[in-house]
Amino acid sequence: MDFEVLVQEKRAELLENVHIGMICGVNEQFETKYQVGDTEHYTFFRSASKPIQALPAFLSDIITKYGLTEEEATLLTASHRGEEYHIAALESMLKKLPIKEEELFCPPSYPLNSNPRDAMLRKGLEKRRLYHNCAGKHMGFLTVCREMGFPTEGYWKIHHPLQQQILTILSELSNIPISDIKVGTDGCGVPVFAIPLKNMAITYLKLSSPELIDNSDLKRAVKRMTGLMNKHPRIVASEKFICTTLLEDSNIVAKGGAQGVYCFGLKKEKLGFALKVANGSEDVWPNIIASILEQINYSNSDTINRLRELKPAIIKNDGGVEVGSIREVFTLSLI
Repeated sequence: MDFEVLVQEKRAELLENVHIGMICGVNEQFETKYQVGDTEHYTFFRSASKPIQALPAFLSDIITKYGLTEEEATLLTASHRGEEYHIAALESMLKKLPIKEEELFCPPSYPLNSNPRDAMLRKGLEKRRLYHNCAGKHMGFLTVCREMGFPTEGYWKIHHPLQQQILTILSELSNIPISDIKVGTDGCGVPVFAIPLKNMAITYLKLSSPELIDNSDLKRAVKRMTGLMNKHPRIVASEKFICTTLLEDSNIVAKGGAQGVYCFGLKKEKLGFALKVANGSEDVWPNIIASILEQINYSNSDTINRLRELKPAIIKNDGGVEVGSIREVFTLSLI
């Protein structure tokens, strides 16, 4: 395992914190083109796997059959933050789909974003499975099971036919045999997959460049899904969140996961990237990705500027006084 320092945080010119990790960028030949640290390190996707887990729904007819709107279909890929527009769409989906909220295996929760969470607490509202950030994914899981004739009981277990279908899709997108994919349990209770960082980058290369996918049905499903993610980026996360910021750029397909994992693909450049911040921090994602884009001379400066606005290089105290700085210190090694 080989990590390198990615970001340094200083206060009064003294080093206060470092974020170490690794980065891999691959080209359309599935070769490593950019590297920081160990690109073969096995890494769990966490919620960066949600677009992959949504593909059985996009391969099926459930979106058309049950009349899901574009926003509702996008929620199948999302880590929703519980904003009003998320909850309204999820409530609408419950009325359309042949499922009940109590069937969702994800646990009852409050929204991730503080404003809707605090508003619900002030009203004395209880936690709901619908408020869990993975609710859209689970609604898709259940509906696909009913559509395909799979049992709904145990849909969260690795040997269930739905999870085996997802494994097959991941294997095809990542160029790694199913036997080499490692399986754990995610926060919401379903299987979570670990593969080498390089293969995670290949996965997002194919999501952003579906012409590299051999399976024609899967290719069409990916095009439809990622098109919706770009068209409705705030559904995937929410305003002022990195997934939304990146997806607002129609050239980028992106999704993050817990414990510092982030993946994105660039369409025109035909590049896929995956990174892991070893201490699990999500705070420095904007700094790292902005630096990656700068180092490869990415043409859309507006996207880089919006990332910089999410996490400015200047650290201010509670009174708004400048007290320190955040600086990326890694250099992408060109292979």
